[in-house]
Parts: sequence; structure tokens; C-alpha cells
Amino acid sequence: MEPKKNPDISLEKKKGLFFQIGLVITLVIVLGAFEWKSYDKVAYNLGQLNLDDLEEEIIPITKQEVKPPPPPPPPPEVIEIVEDDVEIEDEIEIEDTESDEDVEIEIEEKDDEEFFMVVENMPEFPGGDLGLMKYIQKNVKYPAIAKEYNITGKVYVSFIVDKKGSVTNVKIVRGVDKNLDAEAMRVVKSLPKYKPGKQRGKSVRVMFTIPINFTLN
Repeated sequence: MEPKKNPDISLEKKKGLFFQIGLVITLVIVLGAFEWKSYDKVAYNLGQLNLDDLEEEIIPITKQEVKPPPPPPPPPEVIEIVEDDVEIEDEIEIEDTESDEDVEIEIEEKDDEEFFMVVENMPEFPGGDLGLMKYIQKNVKYPAIAKEYNITGKVYVSFIVDKKGSVTNVKIVRGVDKNLDAEAMRVVKSLPKYKPGKQRGKSVRVMFTIPINFTLN
């Protein structure tokens, strides 16, 4: 026959175990309470965003006015040097005519007055262009030294007809030889007076450039 166990005795034996388990749980709770941080709940009121109150900012488009550039200044009148291969009307040919005169080249004083290349009424030589050609052919003397060395060529001479019709500012634009150049200048300086050129009814100074061709037969 199996003996019966008293349940109260079993519980009494386990009483110490239960006490230890309870003590451990209590310590865990106490430690957890110390470690636990409590935070106050903070509520931030951001307000209400009313989309109707936001007006769309319109940035005006400004068009920058572009000012046109100022017109360029008128180009100065250029005295062109005529090349040998350019045909020029009324070219004057000088044939063999001896001259024993000593020729000096005179240097004209600088004249700063305004002059024109083309005007409404151009200066007129007595007898016109044909009269000018005949005058130069008649009065040019072929320099003897140039003839001796067979020197030929075309000399370009410029000059200004002033307000009174006189020939001034005679210059060699393109020369060939100093003797031929000097003779060309001498003849041009000896030209008689022109009828003055006019611009808008006023007498003005006008520049000419003529070629004088020295040739030997």
C-alpha cells in the first residue's frame, strides 16, 4: 500500500523558492523603473496653412531696350595712288625733246586748308582737257641725262587748284627718275590759271592727279 503525501508539506518546501523568484522579479522591476526615462509630450502648433492666402508671385519680364549703335563717322577722303596698269584718260606722252636747263625741285609749304576730289563744278583748264594735254606736250623737255641712259616711264603728279584758280601744292605721287620727276613738276607748276571749282555756289580747292608718260622713239 503506497503512502499518501501531505500537500501542505510540499508547498512548505517550495515556499523558499517562490520567495527568491519574487525577490528577483521585484529587483528587476525596481531597476527597470530607475532606467526608464519619461518624456513630456510636447505638441507643436504649426498653425494652418491656407493655400488661398498664398498669392503667386509674378515676376515681370523686363525687356532691355537695345539702343542701335551710333552711325560710323564718314570716312576721310583718300587720295588713291594709281597703279601703272590702270588706264587713265588724257594720258600725256612726252617724246624726245632735249633740255639743257638745270631743274630744281621746289618743296611747297604745307597747306592745311580743306580740299575736295570731286565738286559740283570742277575747275576748268583753258581749252578743257584737250588744252591741258597740248600745253604739257608743248612745254615738257625730255631731260638729256634721262635720254642718255634711256630712262622712260610714267610720272604721276598731283596738284591743287585753289579758290582763285591757281595751281598749288604740286607733288610727285609716283615717280620714275629724279630728272623725269623734276621736269614733270616744273611743267605742272607752270600751268596757267584754271576757272575755280565750286561747291554749292562757293569757290573751293580741288585736287587733281595726272600721269605724264615719258617715252623715247
